[in-house]
Amino acid sequence: IDEDFHQKLDLHIHVPEGATPKDGPSAGIAMCTALVSALTGIPVRCDVAMTGEITLRGEVLPIGGLKEKLLAAHRGGIATVVIPLENEKDLAEIPKNIKDKLSIVPVRWIDEVLQLTLQTVPAPKTVNRPLSGDDAQNKQAEKSESGVRAH
Repeated sequence: IDEDFHQKLDLHIHVPEGATPKDGPSAGIAMCTALVSALTGIPVRCDVAMTGEITLRGEVLPIGGLKEKLLAAHRGGIATVVIPLENEKDLAEIPKNIKDKLSIVPVRWIDEVLQLTLQTVPAPKTVNRPLSGDDAQNKQAEKSESGVRAH
């Protein structure tokens, strides 16, 4: 995603059900995945469902109602369901015949979600960061040898 993407396009996010009381913010990773898909042009796989809250740092948090969500995914013909790692303990409540027919993948971070749900993984963007202490000293030594002195 280009750093200046927000200057090239308008982005409108409309969540009409957002104000409706629910069991929790379980659509967070789905909305994040949809945004990444829209901004990169990489489609989301059609055989995957996902549920989980997401923090600002990309950590996937637990949700409620896992049993109902897995049953709905099974009825909908979904092959893979991405769930929060902290909900793995709740799989004991899920009937064996449902667990056997679904690939249930527990995750902790959004990058894991994107690897599982997007048709291809976005290429990492290289970021020019300030040099750390050792790197800065090495760079200074290189410049000194070349006759250029950093100020």
